[in-house]
Amino acid sequence: MDYYSDGSLRIRTMFPEDARVIYDTFLSYGWHPALETYENYYVDQETGRRKVFIAEYDGTVAGYCTLVLKPEEGPWAGKGIPEIVDLSVFREMQRRGIGNALLDAVEAEAKKITDQVFLAVGLHSGYGAAQRIYVKRGYLPDGNGVWYRGKILDQYVPCCNDDDLLLFMSKKL
Repeated sequence: MDYYSDGSLRIRTMFPEDARVIYDTFLSYGWHPALETYENYYVDQETGRRKVFIAEYDGTVAGYCTLVLKPEEGPWAGKGIPEIVDLSVFREMQRRGIGNALLDAVEAEAKKITDQVFLAVGLHSGYGAAQRIYVKRGYLPDGNGVWYRGKILDQYVPCCNDDDLLLFMSKKL
């Protein structure tokens, strides 16, 4: 299924072979991804747990994003508000509007469910581009401060500025 297509950019559902493309791309960056994560995205898509949006630019996979339909974690867990999870545009494909196009498609699907969507963004500099795009698109912090390893981080508690240090944000659609 296609969510969007303009000739150069296509946003579609995930195919099983996309898991390996995502994994290999991240591996080429020197990261240590788990192939199982992306294979599970496909399984979740097929079972209706999440929607997976794959961006292709001129026929090449350029990035992806997922929408968890009934999240079980975070400040809006169990409230019927879908969560945007794992927006990523591959380095060589950035600065072409792909991230915004993915978010447009994801938000349009979320709006079919409810008038609100939420997400979590990491706080270290590796998430700088994501932090900026979410603010520019109208996402607001939930007011609970930061979360660490699945729960609100109490004031003055030490933590590590890693991928588990998150700020939850939401947007009215």
